[in-house]
Amino acid sequence: MKMAKIFSLMLVITFISISCSDQLDVENPNQPSSEAIKNELGIIAFGQGIYITGFKDLKYYDGVPGYFWSGAIGYHELMGDVIGTDIANVFMNQIGCPDLVTLDDGTALTNPNSPSKQLDFIRITANVNSTGYQNTTFYEWAYMYNINNATNVILENIDDITFSGDAATKKGVLQAWAYWWKGYAYSRIGSMYYAGIINDVANGEELNGTNGNYVTKEEIIAAANASFDAAAGILNGLTVNADYTSTLTGLIPSFNLSGKGGVLTPAMWLRNINTMKARNILVNTKAADMTATQWNEILTLTNNGIVASDFVFTGRSNANGDFLAPSTGTVSAKTAGTSTYKISERLIQDFKAGDLRFTNNFKQRSSAYIGEVSRGNAFFTRWELIDRSITAGSASVIQFCNNAAGGYELFLAGSYEENELMKAEAMIYTSDVEGGLALIDAVRTAQGAGLAAVAGTGLTEDEAREELRKERRIGLLFRALSFYDARRWGIIESGRTGAIALSKTGVVSTNATINYNYLDYWDVPDNEIVYNPPAAGSAETTNPRQ
Repeated sequence: MKMAKIFSLMLVITFISISCSDQLDVENPNQPSSEAIKNELGIIAFGQGIYITGFKDLKYYDGVPGYFWSGAIGYHELMGDVIGTDIANVFMNQIGCPDLVTLDDGTALTNPNSPSKQLDFIRITANVNSTGYQNTTFYEWAYMYNINNATNVILENIDDITFSGDAATKKGVLQAWAYWWKGYAYSRIGSMYYAGIINDVANGEELNGTNGNYVTKEEIIAAANASFDAAAGILNGLTVNADYTSTLTGLIPSFNLSGKGGVLTPAMWLRNINTMKARNILVNTKAADMTATQWNEILTLTNNGIVASDFVFTGRSNANGDFLAPSTGTVSAKTAGTSTYKISERLIQDFKAGDLRFTNNFKQRSSAYIGEVSRGNAFFTRWELIDRSITAGSASVIQFCNNAAGGYELFLAGSYEENELMKAEAMIYTSDVEGGLALIDAVRTAQGAGLAAVAGTGLTEDEAREELRKERRIGLLFRALSFYDARRWGIIESGRTGAIALSKTGVVSTNATINYNYLDYWDVPDNEIVYNPPAAGSAETTNPRQ
């Protein structure tokens, strides 16, 4: 995080205009001792600002990939092979370019970039401090440590504030809010980077509070879970009253309070925490290495995780683009039509015949998109994502894109579908195949897929796993899970066979082989290392994978 500080990860308070009519006289909101957050209104507004400081405001910005939910998450979805691109801004095309695509006739489409291996490209070209904003690995690290710093500011200042009404409840909501987002930030750091920094001190003007004690990704995930547990301990002591509701309402931008987004009760919030803790186990362990104990822990967490009626943490656009801009704020928005990203042939391949989620959200192009062939080998596609604000589909079928203001529901953390599919996977891997298939059916029904049930059809465990794999790619599309899944299933290492892929002239192969060979956990960004070198005894900051 010294890097996060040096690159102007300002805890700005301009976000107050998002939902509060009152404006604060802010002298220096970046300084934890600022009077701007020394009162009830100020610290609640500051807490709401996590939506901006954690997902939008950085010194570095490139308008093509965009902010966190379209840019940093775009890199996940590129490596998860649900989208592709030939656009070179922030090395997007190189990050999502497999080593090799072998077509049905034996033609080899090699990675045309230099260096040709993604792993080498990241280390030689992208993850170098001198590249500045072009360092692809910088963004998620910086955004998440921005969130962490904001949570530290809240926790350090909350005892100095005099609250009106039920002070204990208001303070508890704010503390739970801070620990929730701290757990969230550490979860993303530990799930993406080979090492990280645990820091519970707010950064001040003189860069105090940072440290060079790098720890393993496993220790970062442990810190994430400890933060979630701290939030849960507080929530267990809270009940809903007017002050609980008003405080949490003040922390969530008003345009995010619709659909599945709302004011969570403590019980709902606890279930959201359980789902995130289950995710931390699942996505950070190779499926082949999961133990019975881990599967049972996931079952325990998901049995107490998000249910269909729960509110969860969501994001919406508004006309001003305060948090998300309608046509550019998400991967979904930047994939619609002929935009920045292109729908992968492999995603379309995973839809089952008759799935209404396909017919309501995708259409075939008049001609295949081939684009700049010198920039990749896997982004060629015949398909495009429909913007359902322009072409309406059935109201009973999930929308994967709606670029009207407030039209698209972005899941920031866990969801009912994710919880049920994690539970289903745990069941299948612990020999309850029918129980797992029934949950896959339930998710498909909830999203309006219109597919025949697979439970009770005599599928083997391997066939059930394949149903699960496909459903996670489709049912959890654009929820920043595709790369995690490709990693834990070994696909980024072993590759994908039987794939649909296009040649440089648009000829369709139906049995292609793709060798991705992506780096599974990114090295700590060089931007951080240069300004905050590892202290003695630190964990290794470079992934040993070669």
